[in-house]
Amino acid sequence: MTENTRRIIEQILAVPRGRVCSYRDIALKAGIPNGARQTARTLHSMSEKHSLPWHRIIRCGGQIALEGGGRELQITLLRGEGVKVSADGKVDMGKFGC
Repeated sequence: MTENTRRIIEQILAVPRGRVCSYRDIALKAGIPNGARQTARTLHSMSEKHSLPWHRIIRCGGQIALEGGGRELQITLLRGEGVKVSADGKVDMGKFGC
C-alpha cells in the first residue's frame, strides 16, 4: 500500500456516522491535491478489505455518484444514519458535509 493510499483510508475512516464527504475533500485532507480519482479507486478496491464506510463518500456537489443497485444501497445506508437524501440522490453538503 502506498503512503497516499494509507492517508486516503485514514480520512475515509474519519468521516463520522451521519456525515458525508466528497472524493475531492478526502483527497485534500489526505494531502493529495487533484486526488479525487485516487480516492474513488481506493474506495473501489479496498472498501471491503478495510471496512471503509464507502457510502459516506459522494461527489463534491452533494450528488450520489453510483448508478443502479449500488445507488439505492448508498441512499438507504445514508438515510439509515440520518442523512437526508433527496429523491434525485442529492445531499445538502452544508448540513451533512464533513
